[in-house]
Amino acid sequence: MRVKRILLTIVLLLAVASVPARTDDGTALVSVFQREVERRLELPQEAQERYVRLLEAELAGAQTPFTRSQYVLVLDRNPQVQAIFLYWLDLQATEAHFHFIGAAPASTGKPGAYDHFITPTGVFAHTLANRDFRAEGTRSKLGVRGFGRKGMRVYDFGWVSGERGWGRGGISQMRLLMHATDPDYFEPHLGAAMSKGCIRIPATLNDFIDRYGILDADYEEALGNGKKLWMIRADRTPTPWSGRYLVIIDSGSAERPAWSPAPPPAVPGPKADKGPVPVC
Repeated sequence: MRVKRILLTIVLLLAVASVPARTDDGTALVSVFQREVERRLELPQEAQERYVRLLEAELAGAQTPFTRSQYVLVLDRNPQVQAIFLYWLDLQATEAHFHFIGAAPASTGKPGAYDHFITPTGVFAHTLANRDFRAEGTRSKLGVRGFGRKGMRVYDFGWVSGERGWGRGGISQMRLLMHATDPDYFEPHLGAAMSKGCIRIPATLNDFIDRYGILDADYEEALGNGKKLWMIRADRTPTPWSGRYLVIIDSGSAERPAWSPAPPPAVPGPKADKGPVPVC
């Protein structure tokens, strides 16, 4: 009998070892984020939890419905922070919970010049109503690749109300885009407000969001229904928890947190003597 029990124990251990890893856990992308996103911010646990509270408050105020687990992007436009975060909302657990996946520096609107908006706060859905496109990689007459290198995806959240950062201020319509930026002149300086109102992110983060379909819930549904979407890459590996929401908040931080160090001052473009660089 003792020998049989030992053999049974061995069989059970082998059976457990042969069971594949769970595939219903969105936190599996944590290690992928660490491996593939080059410009990262390391958030302490306290900061991760604080942004969850800010995220939940913004979602509650907007009455955003969630019926399944999915990824959500959160952006802190505060001038002292300028960072973007990825969370996974787990609705499969007993109690809904946001899991931190990773963070990176970003750049939002810098007021003070004509046509420069303050990036608005709120909950913005990424839908097929405003279809994405891809950067051509060509340089402007001032030598800058405003949307980054060729093939970088430009995420379009449509026309939104934004506060003008010039003249008498006020509110008017602006196009809210999220995209990579010039890898030579602007990407090294992400983490400071520099754009005309759009959201600039690192190229490797852009590629990560694109490859795994982080915001592509509507796009994946359309593809499943037989639609052809030229902007969707053929080599993508879409996650089962593709989401559609970008949540922009302002944390109200009065000083720069240690985990989001200020970048070096931006350098002029290659032809700065011909005027300001008109990029989003």
